[in-house]
Amino acid sequence: MPSWKLVSGLFIGFVGSLVALVGVGYAMVSIPNENVAAKSQNNVYYWADGKQMVATGTGVNRQNVSIDQIPDAMQWAVISAENKSFYQDSGVDPMGIARAVVNMARGGQTQGGSTITQQYVKNTYLSQQQTVTRKLRELFISIKVGTKLKKSQILQGYLNTSYFGRGAYGIQAAAQTYYGKNAVDLTPSQCAVLASLLKGPTYFDPAGNADLDPSATATANKKRSQERWRWILEQMHNDHHLSDADYRKAIAQYPMPDGRKATKGMTGQISYLVDTAKKYVLAHSDITEADFDRGGYQIKTTFEKDKVNELSAAVKKIQKERIDPKRRDLDKYVQFGAASVRPNNGAIVALYGGDGYENGHFTNNADTSGVPVGSTWKPFVLAAAMEYGTYRSGGQGISPLSKYNGNDHLKVMKPDGSYYLNKDNSTFYQNNESPRRWGYISLRKAMEQSINTPFVQLGVDVGMTHVRDVARSAGILSDSMSQDLNPSFAIGTSTPSAIRMADAYATFAASGKHADPYSVTSVKKDGEEVQGFTKPQVTTAMPANVANNVTDVLENVIQNGTGFNAKALGRTAAGKTGTTDSNKSAWFVGYTQQLSTSVAMFRENPKDHELLSMNGTAGVPSIHGGDIPTSVWTEYMKAALQGKNDPGFPDATEIGKVQDEAGAPSPTPTVSITPSPSPSDSPSPSPSATSPSPSPSASDTCQWNWGNGCNGNGNGNGGADTGGVDGGTSPAPTVTDTTGTGGNTRGNGNGNGNGGIFAGPTG
Repeated sequence: MPSWKLVSGLFIGFVGSLVALVGVGYAMVSIPNENVAAKSQNNVYYWADGKQMVATGTGVNRQNVSIDQIPDAMQWAVISAENKSFYQDSGVDPMGIARAVVNMARGGQTQGGSTITQQYVKNTYLSQQQTVTRKLRELFISIKVGTKLKKSQILQGYLNTSYFGRGAYGIQAAAQTYYGKNAVDLTPSQCAVLASLLKGPTYFDPAGNADLDPSATATANKKRSQERWRWILEQMHNDHHLSDADYRKAIAQYPMPDGRKATKGMTGQISYLVDTAKKYVLAHSDITEADFDRGGYQIKTTFEKDKVNELSAAVKKIQKERIDPKRRDLDKYVQFGAASVRPNNGAIVALYGGDGYENGHFTNNADTSGVPVGSTWKPFVLAAAMEYGTYRSGGQGISPLSKYNGNDHLKVMKPDGSYYLNKDNSTFYQNNESPRRWGYISLRKAMEQSINTPFVQLGVDVGMTHVRDVARSAGILSDSMSQDLNPSFAIGTSTPSAIRMADAYATFAASGKHADPYSVTSVKKDGEEVQGFTKPQVTTAMPANVANNVTDVLENVIQNGTGFNAKALGRTAAGKTGTTDSNKSAWFVGYTQQLSTSVAMFRENPKDHELLSMNGTAGVPSIHGGDIPTSVWTEYMKAALQGKNDPGFPDATEIGKVQDEAGAPSPTPTVSITPSPSPSDSPSPSPSATSPSPSPSASDTCQWNWGNGCNGNGNGNGGADTGGVDGGTSPAPTVTDTTGTGGNTRGNGNGNGNGGIFAGPTG
């Protein structure tokens, strides 16, 4: 038998060794860095009114909040249910850990008994793997964390990292997922329900999780949830964390959570709103995409929920009425893009980007280029003429009452008197939609009826660089404009986004004042404001009277011209239709003083993203900007402006001098014009490739279709040239957005067999 001294020595040695082992273990185990998953959060986007739009950006639905944003009732609900001695203990439960270690050593699972500190350590610093090693590390780290962090910090961390089910990590995500509100607004009764989920959301979510476990039916789970909810409230009351009155109020009725699930993906227009806002954030800050995608940002946008819904509803309504891809093959692949901007501000209040990510449409049609704008470009030509004049006016702006030849199939004269030629040196002719003989008409009338020939010649007379500069000042990005400033530049070969077109027309609505379009008003991270999101500065893009005169002319487009369908809006408005070469796109851009909105319609081959003709789409020969796009615009603007006043527009005062084009008879002959039965802005064949000639040919001495012998046949009908044979396409379009950076390309321009390098949208 060993002596008592030996036994005592062995016992003391064992205890000493154990103490030494614990000491060494404690010294060797340091507090590791936080898990990436524990630090990952969602980026939360908010509507303009401050209400949450969506939480997205990472695979984890989490938004951390500070302890002062977590109700006392939620804190005490967790403490009363999980760890009553939280504020007194050292952060560990030795007996609970011993039970867990023994159970795992026997091949079983861990058991309960962990303190809030231990659970916080497991969530934040360790994996969820259930092993003896992990449990021992948890012990040592918990002790160290307990000595380094305040109890409020530990509780905050625990409630921000715990899993509440439905994909929601943390109390803020749980509050939004189960009750559709922020954590700070939770009632004590709701707090008790959420606290019950920490015991196991699979079995305590009242919506049920039978797909995970057949025993977790909605009925069974609701019963379990109600029992634990009642027990937690009793514990809070017994622990003096709920007064008698608050307890009676909380226990009176079980607060059934919402049935919705956590957001797993963006649907509808939300996907495009987030896409636009994210690009804006990255372009206006030093935040890298990798940092942004790690989450934790709160982004307040300019988007107004009601207007987004109204714009989407307008597209869907008209689409349902007019487009039937099941019955007509030519209705397949029709797409829309639209945007609505506040004049004199630049805030993007609504956009329509497509059918939604859930339907496989990942390109934001409102914020990418590639769709030529056609005749919606003509107002920039007119504005340039009123501001800069022509080479014949000596720098003095010209009046919209100036007359240009509106006949079809006309030669285009350069300032040096020569004419543009096709690449085979034949004479180039600009065409209209129809051979109608308009004769010399005012620019105002030409805009009203969307006639091409006057604006092509006007653009040359003003100088395409001036047209480009005016468009740029109004808000069009340089990289979305055609780089070849040939005659067709004047009739819309450029491909700006719907956002940029709405913003540029907003410059007319605001009497020449321009603000860059923006979609984000503030960004926060960890409660701190990120710099760079002040509202864009309003600048003067053009003289006020130039803009007001453009508006006056565009009001007439709606009242008497191709935009007549917009009269159904029933209030003062201005706008312009646009249809492009081969009918590959159709636009309407219009505005009041309150809103400027653009709508684009096009067909696109889903395989190669080439634009397709819309001839025959919707069961009609061709789609015009004054048709379906104008109907969408009108439907949306009616809803968006309902109940708003009609401020009209500032009066336009007389501007510039009447400067008729070169070669116009003096005095200008009176031309009798019979109104068309239904004005349209349809396309005409575009010119073919040219190599501009330095001088006119000897036969080109007769200007327009006046007098015998001019342009070929002696009766003023023009020559026989069809406009070229080379076809060609415009330069490949590139992406554009609210920032001038990033995105996807679309389309291949809009030339057809008649177009050549001038291939231009017309009408």
